[in-house]
Amino acid sequence: MSGAHPAVPGDPVVLDGGDRRCVLLLIELRRLVADLEPGRVVHLIASDPAAPIDLPAWCHLTGHTYLGPVQAGPLPPASAAYAVRVEAESRPTRAQAPWQVADS
Repeated sequence: MSGAHPAVPGDPVVLDGGDRRCVLLLIELRRLVADLEPGRVVHLIASDPAAPIDLPAWCHLTGHTYLGPVQAGPLPPASAAYAVRVEAESRPTRAQAPWQVADS
């Protein structure tokens, strides 16, 4: 099962990336955080071995806060969960290229 799961206020929003590569995960993450209020935490579940490199880099680019690996309950084999906090003062990125800052 993949996609965003509804959450009660205060609980992390879970984005299950399944076996998608980081490019697609970042596109989904970008879309998700655009609709979340600042301070919300997203737990991204990913099996892509590049996730622990790409997620902090994306957070650095956008201004969101990378909180690192987290325990997120039972995970599929070869998957890990990473936390990102949504920040109010973030920089938008391109819809289909979330590793590039959007033109102002």
